[in-house]
Amino acid sequence: MPGKAFSSRIENEDQYEALRDKGYSKEKAARIANTPDSGKKGGSSKKYEAWTRQELYRKAQEVGIEGRSKMSKQDLIHALRHN
Repeated sequence: MPGKAFSSRIENEDQYEALRDKGYSKEKAARIANTPDSGKKGGSSKKYEAWTRQELYRKAQEVGIEGRSKMSKQDLIHALRHN
């Protein structure tokens, strides 16, 4: 919600501040700091290398990556991981 003041409760203040110091936005830092630590890393999604170029393109489109139509599969993977 652009323009709306950010006033959410932060569960892990230390983690939030560390993320803000690294340059993360307030919203992204809060989402990460408020995520419960389940002891597991990552989700259940398959690795990008197993995706087709078309699947990667659709995800890049969803995320809003510029220049995606000219990107190779490896370029799309890199862009998605570093977005």
